[in-house]
Amino acid sequence: MPVVSHDVFNERSGTVIAVAMTSQEPRAGFPLALESTAAGLPTRSWVRIGQIRTLAVERIGRRLARASVEEVDHIVEGLNEIIG
Repeated sequence: MPVVSHDVFNERSGTVIAVAMTSQEPRAGFPLALESTAAGLPTRSWVRIGQIRTLAVERIGRRLARASVEEVDHIVEGLNEIIG
């Protein structure tokens, strides 16, 4: 799950805000999935921006990849479109 919350928030709250990720290509017409460009992912993956979660820091496993600042900005833009 890509973590979109800031490190300061994560450290102080003990939680992270993350969005779901899948390796299943989205069906046509499903606008809430963005293809990930994060370096290091083992397979082609999509971020499901409509599936946002708050998780305890303890539930986060090891890092598989790191998204660029541009990709995180793109995810946040998608969230802003959903929220309005």
